[in-house]
Amino acid sequence: MKTLLKNGCILNVFTETVEKADVLICNDKIIGIGSYSDNEAEKILDVSEKIITPGLIDGHIHIESTMLLPYELANTVLPHGTVRIIADPHEIANVCGTAGIEFIRSASKNLPLHVNLMIPSCVPSNPFDESGAELQAEQISAFYGKNEVLGLAEMMDYPGVINSSEQVFEKINSALSHNLVIDGHAPLLTGKKLDAYISAGINSDHECSVLEEAVEKLKKGLWIMIREGTAARNLDALLPLFEKPYCNRCCLVTDDRHPADLISAGHIDAIIRKAIDAGKNPVTAFKMATFNTAQCFNIHFAGAVAPGYKADLLILNSLEKVDINDVFTDGKIVVKDKKVLPFSSPEIPQNLKSAVKNSVHLAQLTENDFFIDSGTQNNRTCRVIDVIKGQLITKELHINLDFSKNNGIDCEKDILKLAVIERHKNTGHKGIGFIHGLGIKKGAIASTVSHDSHNLIVLGTNDKDMAFAANEIIKDGGGCIFVADGKVLAKMPLPVAGLMSEIKAPEIARQNKLLRQALHDSGVPLEIEPFLNLAFVSLPVIPDIKMTTLGLIDVNAQKLLPLFTELA
Repeated sequence: MKTLLKNGCILNVFTETVEKADVLICNDKIIGIGSYSDNEAEKILDVSEKIITPGLIDGHIHIESTMLLPYELANTVLPHGTVRIIADPHEIANVCGTAGIEFIRSASKNLPLHVNLMIPSCVPSNPFDESGAELQAEQISAFYGKNEVLGLAEMMDYPGVINSSEQVFEKINSALSHNLVIDGHAPLLTGKKLDAYISAGINSDHECSVLEEAVEKLKKGLWIMIREGTAARNLDALLPLFEKPYCNRCCLVTDDRHPADLISAGHIDAIIRKAIDAGKNPVTAFKMATFNTAQCFNIHFAGAVAPGYKADLLILNSLEKVDINDVFTDGKIVVKDKKVLPFSSPEIPQNLKSAVKNSVHLAQLTENDFFIDSGTQNNRTCRVIDVIKGQLITKELHINLDFSKNNGIDCEKDILKLAVIERHKNTGHKGIGFIHGLGIKKGAIASTVSHDSHNLIVLGTNDKDMAFAANEIIKDGGGCIFVADGKVLAKMPLPVAGLMSEIKAPEIARQNKLLRQALHDSGVPLEIEPFLNLAFVSLPVIPDIKMTTLGLIDVNAQKLLPLFTELA
């Protein structure tokens, strides 16, 4: 079956120009660019005054962080021009092990959205993280050879790489022996330590938050993934990378983007639009989001409008506005006049469905579980985690707290209590401390989305509401919740591994939006998204200080820290 897209203009990623040309497609492949008569194809589509571009590729995304199953994610991002995602299922792997990866594989089969996988490298993320499973090199390498697998996902244990950990290098060398790509994760790493990290075989990094960091990594050969998600928004700081020579080694990624944002703002198209609004060349931005990403992951014949390339194409009404009208994947139209055409949902085996359910293994909690014993002193100087807006990195504050009043919590100064409670094996392990910068004015929030081990994380203005929020989450089998005065103000159940919903995207987005709105109505500033910021407060591989089930962690030194500074 031949299809002819006639009278349009193509975006050429090789010459970085827009030029008049017809596009001839045979089955799933582009077989000609130029001028063709109508009798050279069975199907003719007149795309006069429209722009034909390659389909967009998200080079680093966690499907679980969208809270949508792959079918619903496809329904959501296809109208935004995303034709392929490079997914790292390490969220569900941390909860359910290899069964979680198999669940994502099964749920992604035969979708009009191409789903490639990078196999999780760090489950758990490091020795301070208590996950529901552990993946060793043998279990990881068992996935190599699968058609959709491109390599080893973000190597978060950069201390292990730098210090030549035998376990870490077993995973790296296995991937290299299969000629696969290895993604990086090295926030603020520089100098000789960065050299050692790259020398291990690392290909990319998506954690750059300042320009100087990104430029050093580019100079040393890494692909840089410019991330603009819901919590981590690095685009503004990295906008100079849209210029030559840097743009030739950069991709665009979301990493973690919530469903409400996907529906209201978009996906990779939203990043391109924002870059264009900042004065960047739209052709360059499209190339970064298509051809560059395919090159980064060695996906051959993808990401360009050229003979021999896959017919994954967008038809745009306007390049500058990123106004997407139609979407083709594998040469078939899947979005027509901005509407997704119906497609079948994959059949997921029952054993895999069962494996990702009922993942919260915790007894009911009480107020006493959140109490901090300050000893004989009411006033103690404590380490407090300081959240930075729009970033995943945190800072360490030392603040004197009065434990005679609300057990150290000081809402007027935005000093709230934080707890991370192990939820996979009911070990009883919990880390409790304080946090600044999330702006909660009343009640408590709780979630089973807490990277990367996804234990139960609770933040509150008082111990009673913290216990209530935690117990509601336990009853729901996972999710996110906001409570105050013993009442549920908003919640979002996530029964699949405590990470994803089984409902339709518009409904989960509505719940997501209501949770945000309830928090903003209670006084949280609009620029703060507490749940996603909270989700990364427990990740012990992003500087400077984090909270895990074992307590406070100095990420740079990779050591436990006492809550009270005088015990240091």
